[in-house]
Amino acid sequence: MLKLILAILAIFMLSYVSAQDSKNEKLKVFVDCSSTWCDMDYIRTEINIIDFLLDRKAADIHILVTSVRIGSGGSEYKLIFYGQHQHKAVQDTLSFLVPPVSTDFERRELLVHYVKMGLAPWVAKTSFAKSISISMKSEVSTDSANNAAATTDKWNYWVFRAGIDGNVSLDQVYKSSDFTSYFTINRATDKSKVFLNIYGGRTNSSFEYDTDAGPLKVVVKNENYGFDHLYVKSFNKHWSYGYQFIFENNTFRNFKSRYYLLPQVEYSFFPYSDVNTKFITLRYGAGPLFNAYYDTTIFNKKEELLWFHNAQLNMSLNQKWGTIQTGINYRNFIHNWKLSNLGLYSQVDVRITGGLSMYVYISGSLVRDQINLASGGVSEEEVLSRRRQLQSSYEFFGYIGITYRFGSKLNNFVNPRFTTYD
Repeated sequence: MLKLILAILAIFMLSYVSAQDSKNEKLKVFVDCSSTWCDMDYIRTEINIIDFLLDRKAADIHILVTSVRIGSGGSEYKLIFYGQHQHKAVQDTLSFLVPPVSTDFERRELLVHYVKMGLAPWVAKTSFAKSISISMKSEVSTDSANNAAATTDKWNYWVFRAGIDGNVSLDQVYKSSDFTSYFTINRATDKSKVFLNIYGGRTNSSFEYDTDAGPLKVVVKNENYGFDHLYVKSFNKHWSYGYQFIFENNTFRNFKSRYYLLPQVEYSFFPYSDVNTKFITLRYGAGPLFNAYYDTTIFNKKEELLWFHNAQLNMSLNQKWGTIQTGINYRNFIHNWKLSNLGLYSQVDVRITGGLSMYVYISGSLVRDQINLASGGVSEEEVLSRRRQLQSSYEFFGYIGITYRFGSKLNNFVNPRFTTYD
């Protein structure tokens, strides 16, 4: 009997000591910013009463950070807190908005603020609870805050942007310059979305090379301008419909004028509100297309009116194990189904286990619809200078990689010495 009592006391003491040690340990946190931008140096500097880990499976808390653009041009961030190990029964989500004119400094301050709020309940159960500082006093009076919340937007959610940019690149034999300008109008609410973009640009380049007849200088000038307009109406949390209208002039692509109107309908397999973590949509549209060309095409056309249809499948998943973004697009002309284009893009970043990760990006298309190509031969200068679009039956780009990290799991220190910003 005495041995049994001593055994029970020993178990009790060990449990007590273990609980005390657990309470005195720092909370172990893995911050997952694989699908958006985070200033991890700033986060580690501002929060130093926890241990930041590089291994998500060893962490007590896995924080998945996601963001999507909103109608005003700002962003909505979501922080999903996954409890692991002894905390696995707990999960929480916080959301916040970043205004469109916010600087990176303001963006990272907001992110750290909400990371602190989300971690507070877990830190409160450790010996570092005394380090938590809480303020729930608004910078304005309660009445003013309530009035501000009820104020309507004087712009009625319309957002306008204007921009101009250019670049110059040159050496002894090659010179190029590029100039673009644009003006956009945007309005987005939970019921509808309106977008209009007007743009124009000019590209000039020249290069010299030796021939049997002596030095030859090639000068290339291309310009483009146009506008595109999109309207989308929400039907419910899974369905939406709208249209897209485009006008384009592009000397490189042989378009004197190109118009098309594309009514479309879209179905979201998950509610649109779940866009931060899972998003799968199927979109379909059909409409008329009118082209007028600078040069007669390979189909002996100077202008033509055609009908086409387009289907798109898009998917985005942001989960603890990684991020997947992929999409498939198919279109063809109704009068000739052989004139088609099938495109695919996919970006995958997956943590296989522990420190082992794999990332893949591919994009490509099977091109069978280049009805705009100019007829006649192509000179060597036109090939080298890309003066006009050339025929190709496919396009492809891709990269793949795998990484394995081992060693220390801690990620607490910030050391900016000898940092270079290129």
